[in-house]
Amino acid sequence: MIYLQLFWSMFQIGLFSIGGGYVAIPLIQHQIIELHGWLTATEFTDIITIAEMTPGPIAINSATFVGIRVAGIPGALVATFGCVLPSCIIVFLLAKIYYKYRNLNAVQYILSGLRPAVVAMIASAALSIIMLTFFTGGVVPDAISDINFISLAIFAVGLFMLRKWKISPIYVIGGAGIIGLIVYLILRR
Repeated sequence: MIYLQLFWSMFQIGLFSIGGGYVAIPLIQHQIIELHGWLTATEFTDIITIAEMTPGPIAINSATFVGIRVAGIPGALVATFGCVLPSCIIVFLLAKIYYKYRNLNAVQYILSGLRPAVVAMIASAALSIIMLTFFTGGVVPDAISDINFISLAIFAVGLFMLRKWKISPIYVIGGAGIIGLIVYLILRR
């Protein structure tokens, strides 16, 4: 019975946590603490902290941790599967609809309209990261001293390497991270 409860609770979390992990936290809290009493508020806070530190979505990590806490490894598997299943079903249905109607002009118009929105969201995220990386406080500086020239130089070298020699972005990101770590460790002394 506990496996069915775990599955159904996590299925609801997976189904209704549209918008990312932070949206899922109140849903998880309601299901785990208030509805079922599987964890205390302190334990829930610890699980959210651990879920934030580990790679992967908060909802899935939380489902796994709660499943282990409540019913061991089988509980973790059931809870994780319950959390992932709604997304799989939705993506499967959307793919099926897309393949069935992909040649319709209306579908093509919708996708054409979505492309700029997706590009804009990616550009917005990139701009936010650039602002936080290059400028103190994440805003365009009033003084030249507020510019992080080290980050700017690492970015410029990485961009140059990407454009000039067509190096894999993975190597450029890894190299930039290593160089940044070394430079900041040296400057910290």
